[in-house]
Amino acid sequence: MNFKKTTIKWGITLLTLALISSIAFYPLPQQPPIKYVDRASGEVKTEKVAGEKWLEWLYNNPLGELSLWALAKRKVVSSVYGNMMDSPSSAEKIQPFVEDFNINLSEAQKQEFDSFNDFFTRKLKAGTRPVDTASLVVISPADGKVLAYTDISNTDFIIKGFRFDVYSFLDDSILAQNYVDGSLIVIRLAPNDYHRFHFPLGGKASPLHRIKGDYYSVNPIALRKMVEIFVLNKREFIILSNPVFGDVVMMEVGATMVGSIVQTYQGEEVIKGQEKGFFKFGGSTVVLLFEKGEIQIDTDLVANTKNGFETSILAGQRIGGVSQNN
Repeated sequence: MNFKKTTIKWGITLLTLALISSIAFYPLPQQPPIKYVDRASGEVKTEKVAGEKWLEWLYNNPLGELSLWALAKRKVVSSVYGNMMDSPSSAEKIQPFVEDFNINLSEAQKQEFDSFNDFFTRKLKAGTRPVDTASLVVISPADGKVLAYTDISNTDFIIKGFRFDVYSFLDDSILAQNYVDGSLIVIRLAPNDYHRFHFPLGGKASPLHRIKGDYYSVNPIALRKMVEIFVLNKREFIILSNPVFGDVVMMEVGATMVGSIVQTYQGEEVIKGQEKGFFKFGGSTVVLLFEKGEIQIDTDLVANTKNGFETSILAGQRIGGVSQNN
């Protein structure tokens, strides 16, 4: 196992060297910036992307795409890199990261960390993410940026002409029939976000379903090139049964360099805002699927999505309410 870890570490080093050298031979095509709507102010802002050149190389350079296929998308690479982020020596990366992305550590329960992953999976002080407790309201399960679709059967997903494949996503043809014309909410967590996720509703949680897959990036840089990533990556989901909103699929999707998805909740009965789990190092995604007519997604989220923008969100904030059909 140590030999495998050493091999992968060398592989990561070689990929980095290849990134630097190949740009000279295959210059990176100019990529449009990732823009989003700041929900609090309504302003359109440009996202600062961790590892932007790395992502552009992997998904837009011939040598990068070859490396992606051969190594970068594979579980062992993400696992080994995740383990590296568990080591005490990784703690030296924390302060530069905090300064580079202007992270507010005053929200965290503690200020000193044993490793980068200890910082990355930090808990927040009580009350830092207020929860809208109204029974007719759905809250965001995580900090991140939202895409929202009221009917996935007739709405383009990310790229014009591409529809969300709920059958492949759930890997269950019978279950998928309940959601083919349902509503979809995607919350993308960037590496600089708070990485614990919470229940968007109270109710009864089904047993956890795990679907094996790859570890492609879920950043828009990658999605522009491979929009099918959500049905290729490793993912885990439950069905959350709520008396108002019906049976809601809550899915966590893995991504490149995500050490692991950790589920921390116990039991079947869960409370809105309760912690469900966390992602170790890397950007990841939480997806919510509602049956047709069970939710009325907030209009600003839907409008921004139609205009090609994600919307920034914090865990606990309202993202939708009871449908007028209920």
